[in-house]
Amino acid sequence: MTTQIWLDHTGGPEVLQLRSVDREVPGPGQVWLDQEAIGVNYLDVTQRKGGVPITLPGGIGLEGAGRVAALGAGVTDFAVGDRVAYALGPLGSYAGGRLYPVERLLRLPDTLSAQDAASILFKGLTAQYLISSTYPVTKGTVVLLYGVAGAVGQILSRWATHLGASVIGVVSRAESIDAAKEAGCVAVLVWGQDDLPNGIRAATGGNKADVVYDGIGRETFATSLDCLRPRGLMVSFGASSGKPDPVAVETLNSKGSLYLTRPGLAAHIRDVDEYRKRARAVFDAVAAGTIVPKIWRTYALADAATAHADIEGGLSRGAIVLTP
Repeated sequence: MTTQIWLDHTGGPEVLQLRSVDREVPGPGQVWLDQEAIGVNYLDVTQRKGGVPITLPGGIGLEGAGRVAALGAGVTDFAVGDRVAYALGPLGSYAGGRLYPVERLLRLPDTLSAQDAASILFKGLTAQYLISSTYPVTKGTVVLLYGVAGAVGQILSRWATHLGASVIGVVSRAESIDAAKEAGCVAVLVWGQDDLPNGIRAATGGNKADVVYDGIGRETFATSLDCLRPRGLMVSFGASSGKPDPVAVETLNSKGSLYLTRPGLAAHIRDVDEYRKRARAVFDAVAAGTIVPKIWRTYALADAATAHADIEGGLSRGAIVLTP
C-alpha cells in the first residue's frame, strides 16, 4: 500500500484528502517510483481551486523526486534504485509512490538531494525558459521582476544577475527587501507603497525595463506596461491575483510599440529532448552555485491542505516540499 492526495471536486484546501491505495505493477514504458519529496507549486493551488481545469476525480501535483522501485517491460535506461526526478506531469505527484512514464524521468546528480530537487526543478525550468527563450537575458538587460522574494523569483533573479542583467525586484512587503537584495536585485520596490513606473525610471536613468516578468496578473498588469521602455516585452507568466483584463492592441502601440506574451512551461518542455536539455541547464546552474536550493518549509504529505492554506494566506517565503 501507499498513500496519495485525492480530490473529487475543486474548492478550498479541505478538498485535498489523503487516501491509501494499492501499489501498481508498471506497464511497458513505465516505472514505479517510491517518492521521497514532492514539490508544491502555485499552479497546484490554481488547479485545486478550478482556475486551471484538471480531470476530476483525480490526483494533483506536477513535481517529485525519489527512487525507481520497479521497471515495466522495455525499460532499459533506468535500473531499480536509481535516483530520479520529474516535472510537469502527468498529474499525481502528491503521493508516496506512483507509476510514471520513463521517457519523462530525469536522473538526479549525485550532489543533489531529492528534497532539493523537488524544491527547484519545476521552478528552475520556469526561470530557465523565461530568461533564455521568452527573452534572451544578457549583460546589460534591465529586468523588472515581481515576487522576487518567492521561490521562482529567487531563482530567476539569481540566474539573470549571473548573466549580467540588472534586476529590479518588486516585493509585496518591506520585510522582503533584504531577501530580494540577497538574490541580486540592484533596486527593490514595494508594491502598494512605491510608484513603480517612477521608481524604475529613477533606477534606470529614465530608460525603464527591457522586460517585465509579471506572475501576479490582474492587480499589476496595467502598471507593468507602464514600466517598459519602447519596444519592451511584457511577460505575463502567472496570475496569482487573477487573470489580467483583456488589453486593446492599440494600447501596446500607444505605450511605445510594446510586445506582449503569455508563456507557459508546458509548451517549453513538451518535447522530451528539449525537456532534458533545459533540465540539464538547471542542474548545471545548481552545481555552479547560480541556483541555490532553499526550502522554506517541509510538510508531511498528509498535511498538504495546510501547505496550500499557508500559500493562499501569504505565509510562504519560498519553496515548499511535501514528504510521504
